[in-house]
Amino acid sequence: MQIWVDADACPQVIKQILFRAAERMRVLITLVANKPLRIPSSTYIRMVQVLAGFDEADEYIAQHVHDGDLVITADIPLASEVIDKGGHALDPRGEMYTKDNIKQRLTIRNFMAELRSSGVDTGGPSSFSKSDRKTFANQLDRFLTKVHSKQGSRQESDKA
Repeated sequence: MQIWVDADACPQVIKQILFRAAERMRVLITLVANKPLRIPSSTYIRMVQVLAGFDEADEYIAQHVHDGDLVITADIPLASEVIDKGGHALDPRGEMYTKDNIKQRLTIRNFMAELRSSGVDTGGPSSFSKSDRKTFANQLDRFLTKVHSKQGSRQESDKA
């Protein structure tokens, strides 16, 4: 299992949480962006720079994600594709996308896009808050703890 980050629009505070989690849990994190990013020197953190262009990072992640991987993204179509491939998707505000909620999120996203294309000002997302950061950190911790405990039980049963 590894964590993929749609890093172009990911808030820096979320990246910092991910960097600490990579070291603490010893999990590989790959940030994918179309511009160079500063990342700490670590065995567990790497950066992939893709070509500049719309959805290049999303396409790279979608091509490389594996069953069980976690993707950090606010991009709902990417989250849907990840879920279809057996992966997990977490919004930087802490919402875990699931098979149960992703279709609804896609419908709302498409409706809002239609409104914007017809000239309706739909506004943007609210500013990123401390509450969002805390919700993300808690959700990430729950996910990693669950994965870690599953891996631990698998290793124990392999020894038996």
